[in-house]
Amino acid sequence: MLVLFRNAVFIGAGRVATRMAVAMAGAGIKIEQVYSRTLDHARDLAQITGANACTDLLAITSNADLYVISVPDAALATVVSELKMTNAFVVHTSGTMPMEVLRKFEHFGVFYPLQTMTKEYELDFSEVPLLIEADSASYEERLAYLAKTLKSKFYHVNSEKRCQAHIAAVFACNFTNHMYHIASDILKQAELPFDLLLPLIRETARKIETDKPSNIQTGPAARNDVNVMQTHIDMLEDPVYKEIYQLVSKSISTQALKK
Repeated sequence: MLVLFRNAVFIGAGRVATRMAVAMAGAGIKIEQVYSRTLDHARDLAQITGANACTDLLAITSNADLYVISVPDAALATVVSELKMTNAFVVHTSGTMPMEVLRKFEHFGVFYPLQTMTKEYELDFSEVPLLIEADSASYEERLAYLAKTLKSKFYHVNSEKRCQAHIAAVFACNFTNHMYHIASDILKQAELPFDLLLPLIRETARKIETDKPSNIQTGPAARNDVNVMQTHIDMLEDPVYKEIYQLVSKSISTQALKK
C-alpha cells in the first residue's frame, strides 16, 4: 500500500509554490523548509505552512520525502545544478521544461498544476488538473496518490504533451485575459464600464462547458461579414489592436470555412 509523503521541501516561494504548499500542508504533509533567494518571500510562505525559511540552497535538508522545485523556467537549470542532495525524489512544477532536467537526482518527476494561481486568492485543488510524470512507474504512482490526496484530477502526461497542454493554456487563459484588457480599454475610450461585458463572458463560459468552442463561435468573422469587420478595424485607434483584430478574425473565418 502506498504511503503519503510525510514531509516536503519547497524550493521557490512564488504563486504556484504558495498555493501548492498550502494545499499539501492542508492534506497533512509537513512542509519542512521553504527556499527563496528573497528572505521575506521565504518567510511569508514558511509562516503560513509552519516551515523553516531558507535562502541558501546548500542548507536544504536531505531527509525530506519530496522536494518540489517551483521556480521560473529560466532559473530551473541553475537551481538544479546548485542542489547537492542527489539521493532524493525531486519534482518540478513547470509546464514546459522536460522532466530530464532533473536527471541528476535518484528519482525525479513533474507535478504540474494546469491552473492560474495567485498568492492572494485561495485555491481549491479539487478544481486543479494535475499533469504528472516520473522516472519510474512506482514513483509516478506515488505522485498519482498525492494528487488523489489533494482531491485533484490527474493525468499521466509525458513532457512533450505537457508542453502542448501549456501552450493550449496560454491561449485559453493568458491570451483570453489580455483580450479582456483590450476590451476594457476600448470600453474606457467610449466611457462605458467593463461590467457591460460580464454577462456575455459568463454565457460564453457556460456554453463551452457542454459544447465544443467551434460549435458556439459567433461574430462577424464567423459569418464572414466583411463590412462589419472593416468598420471595426477603421474605428480601432491602436495599430496593435488592429493587427490583433485582423489576425484573429482571419483565424476564425478560416475555421468557419473548414466547418
